[in-house]
Amino acid sequence: MNSDRRYMKLALRLAQRAAGRTRPNPLVGCILVRDQKIVGRGYHKQAGSLHAEPHALVDAGTLAEGATAYVTLEPCSHQGRTPPCADALIKAKVARVVVAIEDPNPLVAGRGLHRIRQAGIDVTVGVCQEEARRILAPFISWITRKRPLVTLKTAASIDGKIATRTGESQWITGPEARRRVHRLRDTHDVVMVGAGTAMIDNPQLTCRLPGGRHPIRLVVDSTLRIPLEMEFFRTIDEAPLWIAVTDRADPKKRQAMKAKGANILEIEATPQGRVNLTALMARLGALDVTSVLSEAGGILSQALLDARLPDRLELYLAPKLIGGHEASGILNGAGVSRLADAVKITHMRTRMLGHDLLIQGDLNYPDSKGAL
Repeated sequence: MNSDRRYMKLALRLAQRAAGRTRPNPLVGCILVRDQKIVGRGYHKQAGSLHAEPHALVDAGTLAEGATAYVTLEPCSHQGRTPPCADALIKAKVARVVVAIEDPNPLVAGRGLHRIRQAGIDVTVGVCQEEARRILAPFISWITRKRPLVTLKTAASIDGKIATRTGESQWITGPEARRRVHRLRDTHDVVMVGAGTAMIDNPQLTCRLPGGRHPIRLVVDSTLRIPLEMEFFRTIDEAPLWIAVTDRADPKKRQAMKAKGANILEIEATPQGRVNLTALMARLGALDVTSVLSEAGGILSQALLDARLPDRLELYLAPKLIGGHEASGILNGAGVSRLADAVKITHMRTRMLGHDLLIQGDLNYPDSKGAL
């Protein structure tokens, strides 16, 4: 029904208001409709707070009885930090429940819908399911793969250079593109760079949008090369700093960074002595991280791709030509030897941001089952 899609899209838009603020919980929105009028709205604002359905029910009051509830994710059926949402809908005597997708969480996984049907309430599933899966992809990744969804973000000249041969990179893109990057930081749990990029750019990696939220800053630094005088440490009271190291990291420097407030994550090393990125993502998943924005340079970006970890691409191309074989590229490494092994970009979208071109898409690896 067209009306079902219209109301579900409103619920999805509502859910996105809390992007980056609910980890590890999903983004969920709920709209209550009675006699073709919206009588209640709610969304999950942060972990530990009321879920979307109770918010909407409180907003609707007695008008919830006989209404249709549009929920972006199957109502939960278990007692967590908040009571089961399925029970709340049943108690409110709604007439119908429309859900975008079932919850992949084994604690729910159809039980909430079963409980609602058992109460004699009509249930419809699958309305706007593709849109919902995109919004819920970080949560789905965390539940099903035990690791966060990874977005590979990079800004380059139109010939694929992220810096000049002298290392200058600020700013390749214009203010519109940079504002969008701050929005991405606002909506991701973690923003990640490698030690090389950190030492060249000395970034803060905070969100400078009014009312924005700072992500956790993560530096991948196998041997703790970054100095203690960096901007990361000056702003550590504003935004958490995590540093992924191997057992090769200097114990004294490790202690000095801990004393400044950094969280040191010791990760197993690759045979080359670098941080094992697959193990790092598993560790982040265990720490309830559902989304990572990589702002890495060419070396770490290539290593992430080699490990098949990035799920999405955000590529900003500036109308500039830098040239030169010594200038840093988007990806620095051996790469693939056969075109059949190239990473494919699907669901590709493009748009202009000022004078820059933004290319977005899902990354699909050879022999994989496709994007999440």
